[in-house]
Amino acid sequence: MATATNSKTDDRPVEDIFLHLAAGIDEVEAYNNPHATRVASIADGMARVLNLGRQDRFSLRIAALGHDLGEMVMRRDYFARPGPLSTEERVDLARHPLIGEREAARAGANRGAQLLVRWHHEWWNGSGYPDGLRFEQIPLGARILRVADSYAALTDARPFRAALSEQQARSHLLKWVGLEFDPQVVRAFLALESIKEFKSYASDRPAAPVVTDEMISKLQTMVTDL
Repeated sequence: MATATNSKTDDRPVEDIFLHLAAGIDEVEAYNNPHATRVASIADGMARVLNLGRQDRFSLRIAALGHDLGEMVMRRDYFARPGPLSTEERVDLARHPLIGEREAARAGANRGAQLLVRWHHEWWNGSGYPDGLRFEQIPLGARILRVADSYAALTDARPFRAALSEQQARSHLLKWVGLEFDPQVVRAFLALESIKEFKSYASDRPAAPVVTDEMISKLQTMVTDL
């Protein structure tokens, strides 16, 4: 009986497909700089810190590259429109992880990657979508992807806001730790050595809120209590 293999050679065609899709997704979302590949690199860094196995890291990379496949299929005008979304638009947008799960399957992603696409908007406290998962109900890869996607999005300009500085983005993660973000994952993010994907695309200007000792203390307490 034939035995399935997990070699890098077998993984390459799927990765090539998702690298190609990532460029199209970024265009639909109106990013001026690479986003999906940036998310994939940041997520892999956290996966290494948290000791994920090779296959789990591969699933995470594929999911990171294709996490917003649903938006590429939906192609709504409001993706690139300044200003807040209406209630109807928010409900519509919340469908994109489900559509993305389906499209990731069609593109050849394994089941693990498909589910990470489905759950990359779940929140640590259960307030996310589409399934309202909380705590360890959310796979670790999806919790990693939530942090990586948020940081990369915050540090790049969008049609509805300017890019934040690196310090501002880190401050945001710490303010929402225990609510949107898993404390252990945020700690893993802060433990990463500087990589080029951390670079903010914000224009030069004085940095606003920075990471404070109080924020770090809050994070350490939350991780200890888990």
